[in-house]
Amino acid sequence: MSLAHYFKELDLGEFNARFSKPGQCLKAIADEKWQNGYICRKCGHTNYCEGKTPFSRRCTRCKSDESATAHTIFHRCRIPITDAFEIAYLVCSTEKISSYELSRRLDTRQMTCWKFKKRIMECIEHGTGLHLFEVGGGNSAPESDA
Repeated sequence: MSLAHYFKELDLGEFNARFSKPGQCLKAIADEKWQNGYICRKCGHTNYCEGKTPFSRRCTRCKSDESATAHTIFHRCRIPITDAFEIAYLVCSTEKISSYELSRRLDTRQMTCWKFKKRIMECIEHGTGLHLFEVGGGNSAPESDA
């Protein structure tokens, strides 16, 4: 299910109950990201253990860590994950909400809200429908040169 579709089904109260803490947001991202199983992006191995950060996974072969937010629209997001989720929710559920309105609601700089809103809108417009957040590709093993 796409995040945009999922967010449209929630009212603000339900959203706040489900995603008010960073752990809840990270769990939602990890559950969606690895719903078809984990595949290491470096070596293609499918076995993993718990990573260094909450909801991250570590490949048992090459020891590479991958956070839940890596390779998603939340990758390298400099605002709190709860605020990023709220921006995504408001953009998906409220038609034509402005970055000024987002800034006012979240008490965050307008330019920060504009940049993250732009990232969300690009994801929606490029046909992924904000489907888990994959930016530039799916969850597949690396290609070989052979």
